[in-house]
Amino acid sequence: MLMQLKMASILFKLGVFLSVLLLLLSPSQSAVFSVDLGSEWIKVAVVNLKPGQSPISVAINEMSKRKSPALVSFHSGSRLLGEEAAGLVARYPQKVYSHIRDLIGKPYSFTKKFLDSVYLPFDIKEDSRGTVSFKVDDNKTIYSTEELLAMILSYAMNLAEFHSKVPIKDAVITVPPYFGQVERKGLLQAAQLAGINVLSLMNEHSGAALQYGIDKDFSNGSRHVIFYDMGSSNTYAALVYFSAYNAKEYGKTVSINQFQVKDVSWNPELGGQNMELRLVEYFADKFNKQVGNGIDVRKSPKAIAKLKKQVKRTKEILSANTAAPISVESIYDDLDFRSTITREKFEELCEDLWEKSLSPVKELLERSGLTVGEIYAVELIGGATRVPKLQAKLQEFLGRKELDRHLDADEAIVLGAALHAANLSDGIKLNRKLGMVDGSLYGFVVELNGPDLVKDESSRQLLVQRMKKLPSKMFRSIIHDKDFEVSLAYEDENLLPPGVTSPVIAQYDISGLTDTNDKYSSRNLSSPIKANLHFSLSRSGILSLDRADAVIEISEWVEVPQKNLTVENSTSASPNISIEAGAVNSSEDINENLNADGGSSNTSNSITGKGYSGDIVVERKLKKRTFRVPLKIVEKTVGSGISLSKEFLAEAKLKLEALDQKDAERRRTAELKNNLEGYIYTTKEKLETSEEFRKISTGEERLSCTEKLDQVQDWLYTDGEDASAAEFQERLDMLRAIGDPIFFRLKELTARPLATEHARKYLAELQQIILVWETNKSWLPKERIDEVLTDAEKFKNWLNEKEAEQKKTSPFSTPAFTSEEVYGKVFDLQDKVTSINRIPKPKPRIQKASKNETESSAENVINSNTTSGESSSQSEAPDSQASRDEKADPESKVHDEL
Repeated sequence: MLMQLKMASILFKLGVFLSVLLLLLSPSQSAVFSVDLGSEWIKVAVVNLKPGQSPISVAINEMSKRKSPALVSFHSGSRLLGEEAAGLVARYPQKVYSHIRDLIGKPYSFTKKFLDSVYLPFDIKEDSRGTVSFKVDDNKTIYSTEELLAMILSYAMNLAEFHSKVPIKDAVITVPPYFGQVERKGLLQAAQLAGINVLSLMNEHSGAALQYGIDKDFSNGSRHVIFYDMGSSNTYAALVYFSAYNAKEYGKTVSINQFQVKDVSWNPELGGQNMELRLVEYFADKFNKQVGNGIDVRKSPKAIAKLKKQVKRTKEILSANTAAPISVESIYDDLDFRSTITREKFEELCEDLWEKSLSPVKELLERSGLTVGEIYAVELIGGATRVPKLQAKLQEFLGRKELDRHLDADEAIVLGAALHAANLSDGIKLNRKLGMVDGSLYGFVVELNGPDLVKDESSRQLLVQRMKKLPSKMFRSIIHDKDFEVSLAYEDENLLPPGVTSPVIAQYDISGLTDTNDKYSSRNLSSPIKANLHFSLSRSGILSLDRADAVIEISEWVEVPQKNLTVENSTSASPNISIEAGAVNSSEDINENLNADGGSSNTSNSITGKGYSGDIVVERKLKKRTFRVPLKIVEKTVGSGISLSKEFLAEAKLKLEALDQKDAERRRTAELKNNLEGYIYTTKEKLETSEEFRKISTGEERLSCTEKLDQVQDWLYTDGEDASAAEFQERLDMLRAIGDPIFFRLKELTARPLATEHARKYLAELQQIILVWETNKSWLPKERIDEVLTDAEKFKNWLNEKEAEQKKTSPFSTPAFTSEEVYGKVFDLQDKVTSINRIPKPKPRIQKASKNETESSAENVINSNTTSGESSSQSEAPDSQASRDEKADPESKVHDEL
């Protein structure tokens, strides 16, 4: 028993050690990120296990802002992203590309109409897919929408990596619920170009719901919550059901929260941008009226860009005030524009929008059959929900005095997506669990076409019903003998993604079925040959045809050996025992060489065993065999729904990598230019104003340095405007070779006396430390203390010599010694003192008993505990001894239990 307890203790310790080892070997800097990709803004959140950092946090950009403009610009041969691009909007509106998310996968005609409606003067062309490409750098280069979006996503990834200080590739990207198949596929390809491994695309409402429910307890009651989101260009409402279920964990019953998205309704053409455009039109009319002469400010892209920028501020002011001013400098032909507007007038301009904003909520309630009173909360997210009139209309319709704002309107989605990324990641696990069930926002049908294929209910079937759980797998079967076509389409032609004119999303040619029928039709088929189609609906909401197989079932007679056995010398067994040979494998590889008649060869083997004898009997049985032949799938989707080819993606990847390298070089050049400029100004200021500078430099030195600084400064603002990073570095090194020795002497002018004072103070303290040692720590080795005393004396002598030498040294020359040398010697001495101070006091020696005495004592103890029943149960002695050991040593027992 004692040995078992000791073994259990050893195994426990080993388990603890292995657990610690696995923790040490696990990635200590695992990180994932999420991107809330909006029409005008992007937000990035990072989940990082790095010590000293918040596990989930929003990444800030180069301007220390928590959201960044979703902009790309090309100007003067440079690419600008985010905040840099935003600075060019008013001056070069045709070169700053925005709303890229909303343009991906859209037909050319739809994009052209949209850009005109929001006054975006981009130079676009129709590509071979029927979608839009952008002409940049005066038509020298053309980029697809996916390439521009990849640049924005790459910018987001750089923000995440800068924030976490570790490389990150895994991400979750959010999409509006109405995104269809083309948009989702295009976004994934853009992420691929950006070098991002997308764990999943996530519907925005699911991100908000996850953030809402992660810190709540639904075990006491379920609830229906509506998430209402009005962003820049779209509005939606999502009905989400929160509940809890019981599960077993480590033998205990625990309650686990979960939510299910029940329904979503949207208006992809209604958002805060529509309100801003009403203000743009209103102020444009006022300006045109003021100027007169038939001038229309709408025809000037720069004027409209300036007006749109100021209108955003005016709308924000109106959310908190009853009136707001607007002021645009040089809006048109060097004319300024100033005006004001009241909140009442603003609400009047948007009168029709307020009723439209209620439609998503009304549709949800109608389809769900729920009443307003059955809705636990209506959570507002999205920047446009801050408009007072919108809130008032929602309150009026819902019969509520206040709406719910438990979430951050700007960051709820990106934080929820970060939680989802952590759940999907291999390296990060969350303590809190929240089950998530989202569904497909569109229904899909599968349609079959081909020769001799009868058009009936079986040729067009519902494949995915709306709100079907993500992810899911589907299976359909067709009895046919010829090659055929498969089409996937949206179920409801009245519910299509924005810009989509045809419900068909993909078309495939399925071949190989005709050949399979020709090959196997002469066999004894037990059923007609059929084709099985396997579909999947991914976590990102993308529907695909994964594989197709022809299934052949053949019935054939086979000879099965059967054995009649006679039992010898046995009274309990039956005289005749029949044993059937193992059945033939019913599923074999298609490449197996079958006999034409479907039979198998006869065998006549003699089978005997110990105590048995008998003859072989052959029996014919009808066997069924099933074969599966892979069919070839060729996609033949055309139009705007087609994805970028592998060749295009490879070429685009090289283009983006070249841009990244150019950007890195540009940033390095700008940094070196700033360093050079800063060095010139700092040095000049010291030369002209610092009295200390005159103490450590000669007039000739200062004059020579000033001349060099002037020369480089003149070059910097003339030929140096377009210089390379190498040229800036070369001139900076040249100036430092002259100026750094002077700056060093300036620093040492104050640093050296401070270091010397610190050293002498420590030498004095050291004498007190040694006295304490001699009084209270007599066990410290004398040779170690003597060594410290010797080193201290040497250091003191060195310091005296150097100080004397420094007094004789000119302040314009290299110092005799430096503060760094002094601190270095002090630190060395402190290390030795610390090492000696840590020597522990020796433990008192305990005299051990001799071996003979120990054995004699143990024997006496055993003899004294022996009873008269000793010989009756010797096998129980070890257990009895273990029992006595446990009683005698309670601490050992506790340790073993651990």
